[in-house]
Amino acid sequence: MKNNKLETWENKVLKSYLDGIQIIRIPASRKKRFVILRWLVRKFELDLIYKESQVNEIISVHHSDFATLRRELIGYQLMERENSMYWRLPASLWKSENEIMHHRI
Repeated sequence: MKNNKLETWENKVLKSYLDGIQIIRIPASRKKRFVILRWLVRKFELDLIYKESQVNEIISVHHSDFATLRRELIGYQLMERENSMYWRLPASLWKSENEIMHHRI
């Protein structure tokens, strides 16, 4: 039952912040932002390594502020980067929003 409620809430967040494939605005709420970022990171293929320019291009299809969203994908540990190369982490390695916020403090 809890998963159904969470899934319903996440779908509601997506409907509020997306217009088709466009992110209308970046949520101020960390929890809502995390939902949007999990949606966005799925636009990247697993097992591919992207140049920063490619990451920017993919994100810009969905929102003009690609720099902020790129940093957030790294900050929320949905992607990793090294030497201007980026890759998506598998969902099994994604941390919860609480774990990330605890780690940031």
